[in-house]
Amino acid sequence: MTDIEAYMFKLGSQARAASREIGKATTAEKNDALLAIAEAIDCGRQQLLKANQLDLAAGGEKQLEPALLDRLELTGKRIDTMLNGLREVVALDDPVGEISDLNRRPSGIQVGRMRVPLGVIGIIYESRPNVTCEAASLCLKSGNATILRGGSEAIKSNKAIAECINVGLEEVGLNRQIIQIVDRTEREAVGKLITMAEYVDVIVPRGGKGLIERVSNEAKVPVIKHLDGNCHLYIDEKADLEKSVAVAVNAKTQRYGTCCTMESLLVAKGIATDVLPLLAVEYEKHGVELRGCEQTRNIIGNVIAATEEDWETEYLAPILSIKIVGDVVEAISHINEYGSQHTDSIMTEDDNRAQRFLREVDSSSVMVNTSTRFADGFEYGLGAEIGISTDKLHARGPVGLEGLTSQKFIVLGDGCIRQ
Repeated sequence: MTDIEAYMFKLGSQARAASREIGKATTAEKNDALLAIAEAIDCGRQQLLKANQLDLAAGGEKQLEPALLDRLELTGKRIDTMLNGLREVVALDDPVGEISDLNRRPSGIQVGRMRVPLGVIGIIYESRPNVTCEAASLCLKSGNATILRGGSEAIKSNKAIAECINVGLEEVGLNRQIIQIVDRTEREAVGKLITMAEYVDVIVPRGGKGLIERVSNEAKVPVIKHLDGNCHLYIDEKADLEKSVAVAVNAKTQRYGTCCTMESLLVAKGIATDVLPLLAVEYEKHGVELRGCEQTRNIIGNVIAATEEDWETEYLAPILSIKIVGDVVEAISHINEYGSQHTDSIMTEDDNRAQRFLREVDSSSVMVNTSTRFADGFEYGLGAEIGISTDKLHARGPVGLEGLTSQKFIVLGDGCIRQ
């Protein structure tokens, strides 16, 4: 056994034992721990900023991209956001122990379901140190132990935040091994974490496509993930023009680098000559590069010819592909063929077409007359989220506290025997 294997097995064994402790903790105990963690982070601001400066300096020496350095940086405002996030998780309802669907059977037994923690969650992420705090808080509130593996570029920042988390746990008498951070930077650590099925119940990767592809291909533990956010907005010929322009502009330009940003715009042939010139003016104001089908290019100028690859691309940039389609049936077919099953929306005043779109588009979030940018845990009323899932089993869509739990059947009786 290698040194890193022994290290990871130790973390896994400790996490499994700690999961049994946090799994039976009361809501009050978990909330007290979250507030104590917030206090420790608030008191440890200078240590966090000092550790982060070391990471930033090392990143500068490695000539990391400016965007990566920006995600890596901790500021006073970002620490405040971490603290607010912890307090918001405290305010969320605790799903653990919730009983639902309790029904009495003719035999006299009552059958229902109880929501329970998953157990041990491994979270692999890149760049942003604040994810250490966000992920830890959600796992703690949902009664799970967690093993956190951040990127090597943020190792000192993540260790400093983890120490504050440990101080908070110990302050209220909880085991500090409930939340553990992998403080080794070897690539092999990820390989072990995603294959330790005896210790880890689920893996959540948060990061670039390369990371998620590796985890998905190599994991022997169930994975909650999404690979791409190739999101669509379809403007139906029975859509309201004013609403459609406002939503289409917002869906693309409110933020470019998120997984729920619109990347492809589909427009019904019957409304294309009315809506596309208006949108072209708005997108030009925002500096959005347009790539379109031949029909689109015949209606508006300065549009680059779209390729087959464009229909499949998550740009995460001020670039938009546009295609004119015949009707809602063709729009649905295009989305199901080229989309990433993340978030797709229709603009229409026709309820039958809206209902058909909701039924037939195979995505984790399907919307009507709404910007795709709403596909977010806070906007859905779920509170903080650990990510978006495009899988069809267990959790789908924004994964909040409930998504970090499962259900078991419970059966209640009074001496009942089967005849």
